[in-house]
Amino acid sequence: MNPIRTIRRLTCILTGLAAALAAGVAVAPAALAATPVNPPPAPPADVIRFGPGAHTFNGVTGDMTSWQIALIAVAAAIVGAVVAVLAYRARAARNRRPATIA
Repeated sequence: MNPIRTIRRLTCILTGLAAALAAGVAVAPAALAATPVNPPPAPPADVIRFGPGAHTFNGVTGDMTSWQIALIAVAAAIVGAVVAVLAYRARAARNRRPATIA
């Protein structure tokens, strides 16, 4: 086997591992963030004094609604399809050999 191919494959593997590590490090803070499950033992003084707060909805609490998740999934699928088509066309153009006049 050509030593350049070996080096190229090794470089591709190391790049993939580095990208996976970077993705894991980028997502770790969000994955490890948590809210307390149990309420505090005594309600805060403001709740006792003024009563419970108003009803909150997903936009205020920070959760993603289902249409946002669906929109992100559709956008990711479209971007993936565009990248695949561009890569296919670039590869096809690279493999095309012009005819030579003999």
